[in-house]
Amino acid sequence: MGAGVRGLNGRPPLSSIAPVDARREAAGASPQDAREEAIYREEIVVPNDVIDGNGHVNNVAYVQWMQDVAVRHFASIGGIDLMHAVGGTWVVRSHRIEYLTAAFAGDRIHASTWVANVRRVRSLRRYEFVRPSDGAVLARGETDWVFVDVGNGRPREIPASIRRAFTVVPHREERG
Repeated sequence: MGAGVRGLNGRPPLSSIAPVDARREAAGASPQDAREEAIYREEIVVPNDVIDGNGHVNNVAYVQWMQDVAVRHFASIGGIDLMHAVGGTWVVRSHRIEYLTAAFAGDRIHASTWVANVRRVRSLRRYEFVRPSDGAVLARGETDWVFVDVGNGRPREIPASIRRAFTVVPHREERG
């Protein structure tokens, strides 16, 4: 973002992190390539212990998977060490999830997550769960994370070192 850029309220934009499209030229990647690199993916094989009385994955399992892939993504970009170095941690402010179709024991699920925005003390992370065998989007969600001081538990500004670790994917074409 160029110097002097202001939001609607006359202040600098909430996110000081250049969206992925703004970073692509420096990296020599196409917009699609840059987006794909910023999205963390892993495969989950549905275990029997998350199947509920209706015979499909319990909704609580998706919320747990959201947190798990977020933590692993953050770790993969060096975020855990950066977070500990500044005496901060992330806490969940809210989860939102939309369940679209059922998954069952033994299903392979591709879980994807990416950072949609980073603001002063908060960051929005999105998720998508897809069954690759039929391309079905099983669920989509988002988590509003708040960065807090470990000493007093109060929200604090996200340090520049952590902001730089993120690549923001503000808009992503979703399946389904």
